[in-house]
Amino acid sequence: MTTSGSLERLRATNRRTLMAVLAARGPTSRADLARTTGLSRTTVSSLVAELIVEGQAAETTHRGRPHKGGSGRPPVLVTLTASSGVVAGVDVGHRHVRVALADRTGQVLTERTASVDVDRQGAATLDRAADLVRAVLQEAGLDPSQLRGVGMCVPAPVDRRSARIRTGILPGWRELRPGDELSGRLDVPVFADNDANLGALAEVGHGAARGLSDLVYLKIASGLGAGIVLGNRLHRGATGIAGEIGHVQVGEDGTVCRCGNRGCLETLVAAPVLLGLLQPAYDEALTTERILALEGAGDAGVRRVLSDAGRTVGRALADLCNSLNPEAVVLGGSLGRSPALTEGVRAAIDRYAQPAAADAVRVVPGQLGDRAEVVGAIALAISRLVLP
Repeated sequence: MTTSGSLERLRATNRRTLMAVLAARGPTSRADLARTTGLSRTTVSSLVAELIVEGQAAETTHRGRPHKGGSGRPPVLVTLTASSGVVAGVDVGHRHVRVALADRTGQVLTERTASVDVDRQGAATLDRAADLVRAVLQEAGLDPSQLRGVGMCVPAPVDRRSARIRTGILPGWRELRPGDELSGRLDVPVFADNDANLGALAEVGHGAARGLSDLVYLKIASGLGAGIVLGNRLHRGATGIAGEIGHVQVGEDGTVCRCGNRGCLETLVAAPVLLGLLQPAYDEALTTERILALEGAGDAGVRRVLSDAGRTVGRALADLCNSLNPEAVVLGGSLGRSPALTEGVRAAIDRYAQPAAADAVRVVPGQLGDRAEVVGAIALAISRLVLP
């Protein structure tokens, strides 16, 4: 027999789930909330009405898009209201730390970026991140006591069981618990995850994958990694290393990778490798921004190298499409907006994936660019504070 107590607990759980989705995705229609959470539309409508009465949610003045591009009336969007306190998002790359301060709806208030030798300086990087968090709080005119929590991404897998980094990719971080370390420096909860996972979370909530429930987000930058969303949830795997596509072996006798293996995909297509391939043909010092500009100007050599890189990556993604059957592959990172790379990925998936899997998947550039990870870190902090 179902008791009133169990019904109340179920309603409380459903309410927290709903708030967590709003925290991660931002303004969302009631219909999309039902599709995302699996709750009935009646339950969603009742809970949303309850949150609005309490002042924890509100309807926005903007309207959404009909589901899957339908021609119906644009839906009303619901958003969390800005409760007291702020959160911070910390994006730790291989060569930078970016910190953004946001209110509890995800609206960014201010941010700062610093260049850091991240890979070999784990403790020093976390010290710098803490200093940047304090700096943005001061810049916003806020007391440190108003900081409620921090989301942080790191460019390596975080072990789900121990919260440690146990990979050789970041030699200066081995055995560190980045979330606990930064929490100790700031005296607030810190939630850490892999950068590609948080890039996926950001694109689902605020970018090119909005409204999708099954996708692969591929970050192509100094390294190569994927964030996988299945059934509206991030898929991290048993220990947190799901999506490490950059370390798929594509040649037994290939170059030694920073992970310690040989012939990893990353050794062929990461941004520094592509810059090294192109540099001998140019008198100027090349950067990723410059090669994207050259591509935009129609440079044949750049287009060829980026297209070939896309085909190499797409070959590995084709196998992933056969296994996971995603709706989209979203390309992020410093090279994610390259048209030639996108075309190469598309061509390889069409050639190597099963026809039904290839037909089902779109290949699109991300909309958030190099801001995806910090936006995802903010969303992680908000959602964890709503739903531990």
